[in-house]
Amino acid sequence: MTVESIIFFIARIYQYMIIVYVLLSWLPNARESFIGEWLGRLVEPYLAPFRRFIPPIFGMIDISPIVALIVLNMASYGLVSLIGYFV
Repeated sequence: MTVESIIFFIARIYQYMIIVYVLLSWLPNARESFIGEWLGRLVEPYLAPFRRFIPPIFGMIDISPIVALIVLNMASYGLVSLIGYFV
């Protein structure tokens, strides 16, 4: 297993965590469950800066997780490129 595959694996797991956390917001009281609180502690620190700069559309549609997923994907590819450049 190479370093690149480990980075992509970790990024993919975190992307799934963000997606599940966003989907939990559609279910009543799901974020107050054990899984919801656990995911919130892991995902909210990453999503908070995006939510600060990207306001919800029409006051209720939050697109900041989409932007956060795109940035996470770009960061993982950038990190792999940097590692490939120096190795």
